[in-house]
Amino acid sequence: MNPLLNDWDTPFNMAPFDRIEDGHFAPAFEAALAEARSEIKAIADNPDAPDFANTIEALERSGKALDRVLAAFFTLAGADSGPARQALQRDFAPQLAALSSEIHSNTALFIRIKTLWGARETLGLSPEQKRLLMLTHRRFRRAGAALTGAEEARMREIMSRLAELGTAFTQNLLADEAGWHMELGEADLEGLPDFVISAARAAGAEKGVESPVITLSRSLIVPFLQFSPRRDLRERAFRAWEARGANGGETDNRAIAAETLKLREERARLLGYPSFATFKLETEMAGTPDKVRELLMKVWEPARARALADAEILTQMMREDGFNADLEPWDWRYYAEKRRRAEFDLDEAELKPYLQLDRMIEAAFDCAKRLFGLEFRTIDVPLYHPDARAWEVTREGAHVAVFIGDYFARASKRSGAWCSAMRGQAKWPEAQGPVVINVCNFAKGDPALLSYDDARTLFHEFGHALHQMLSDVTYESLSGTNVARDFVELPSQLYEHWLEVPEVLAAYATHAETGAPMPKAMLDKVLAAANFDMGFQTVEYVASALVDLDFHDGPAPADPMARQAEVLAGLGMPDAIRMRHATPQFAHVFSGDGYSSGYYSYMWSEVMDADAFAAFEEVGDPFDADLARRLEENILSTGGTKEAAALYTAFRGRLPDVEALLKGRGLAA
Repeated sequence: MNPLLNDWDTPFNMAPFDRIEDGHFAPAFEAALAEARSEIKAIADNPDAPDFANTIEALERSGKALDRVLAAFFTLAGADSGPARQALQRDFAPQLAALSSEIHSNTALFIRIKTLWGARETLGLSPEQKRLLMLTHRRFRRAGAALTGAEEARMREIMSRLAELGTAFTQNLLADEAGWHMELGEADLEGLPDFVISAARAAGAEKGVESPVITLSRSLIVPFLQFSPRRDLRERAFRAWEARGANGGETDNRAIAAETLKLREERARLLGYPSFATFKLETEMAGTPDKVRELLMKVWEPARARALADAEILTQMMREDGFNADLEPWDWRYYAEKRRRAEFDLDEAELKPYLQLDRMIEAAFDCAKRLFGLEFRTIDVPLYHPDARAWEVTREGAHVAVFIGDYFARASKRSGAWCSAMRGQAKWPEAQGPVVINVCNFAKGDPALLSYDDARTLFHEFGHALHQMLSDVTYESLSGTNVARDFVELPSQLYEHWLEVPEVLAAYATHAETGAPMPKAMLDKVLAAANFDMGFQTVEYVASALVDLDFHDGPAPADPMARQAEVLAGLGMPDAIRMRHATPQFAHVFSGDGYSSGYYSYMWSEVMDADAFAAFEEVGDPFDADLARRLEENILSTGGTKEAAALYTAFRGRLPDVEALLKGRGLAA
């Protein structure tokens, strides 16, 4: 009995992870793939004249068995991987790409869709149905449905190879991150705060060594770089961090990046676009590469000026410590932390005990209750890892969703933080509520303590979760986060602002040992320092976004590393700052198409989130009921049923400009 192929007799019809074994996935995948192909064939070969129900809605409802298998599999592949699951992922990727190519190159199916598109004004469709028809027709056209002969065959080859390359890139990066650690002797712990030492000891235990270790998990290496006075150890750790995906051998990602860029360019040209960036941005709010570059350069100049001024101050601090050398990337965080302590009298080691993981989860939940009336109740359901936990989400007693949180770093989990939906929202008679997962990589502890940046990440991912949970549309492909890439980060980045609401921190930032609330003086310092080191943070991000854009806006570079160096030199990249994601580690861009040509989208969304939260500031109440209702009705519940600009304008009455972002980051003139 394969549990993936049977009805899930579980609470909330969730995946029965307690019964699923790795050996179940391949046969379930094969059966579900065959079922999906059969469903598509039935739609394409339907002898009845095409109508919305027998073509567009039928497409929408096809492949559900495959979706269910893949939801369980990719949850495990991302958050609890291993050799068997990685092998399955390598096997599944080209088969899924082949299925997509088969669907989008099915001539009979595309004729049915084109027929409906041509008659769209006579079909009596609702606005949401018109939107779904438009997006379906556009998706097929952009996938190459109009290609024939050799061009069609070549597109299939490209998409299959890109799927293989994306999987390999992700697995190589995971292997490099899991394969390196630096053992620390007792003397090497000098100057490190207790929470870093505790996390290093826990990491050592996970690695099976008796000493504390530093790993390449961001939640551990970044605080080590912040606090270790040992410049030699900081350099060793940073160089390992920087070398991920570029160590030579089987896990090197540089050739993968080059081939990926070449294939993307060829894909775009087959579809009639001059560049992949032009193709990709056609469906985004930005629209064109030039508009993206204009935004990024407006932010780059003031950010670079701030960073260069900061570098001079940090260099002088380093000289005062007796290091007559240039400021290096492994020095920046250490001296920036010393400067923050000096200028704001704010020590992260003193701050961190007030940012307990469990209390920050409670804070995120409480804000959702005050804004949207959501309640969260812990539930006991089968989950895929002991670290994961689950809550039922209700409103006025009615079920809304299941929310799963998986917060701790481990070697089997890919780096970063993300939100995904194992089941999206829809309004079919048989549809069930969404199942939404937040995955993070925080350091373990007893209790687990967060940095302020960690706490913001928690709120950020929970903002994505709210977008999924509060969705209220008919069709799943339009629900939740199925919006333009440069709009999808608005709900997540907007939700970060509630962490900085003084009454939220006053209520939930309580000391891990004493339970005392954060002193007002410390709270004031936290808020005052919110934009500290913003030159560094902005430069490392914008540099990554500009390199991504350059890679895709023109002929693909034969040597991406050489092109990366050229772009950074042309920008005047400060010597002591590196890209937030250098090419061999740039999973946003190379593990799939999601953020390719689109890493800028965080900043595009930030222009809106700064302006959107200003609406709450203008009325003097971060929990204003009318604004919360408008936010839910016009953005959080609407998914992709309208163009993003129309959704934002419905909420705010207008579109924002970049000044809101510069002001929010403290970079305005």
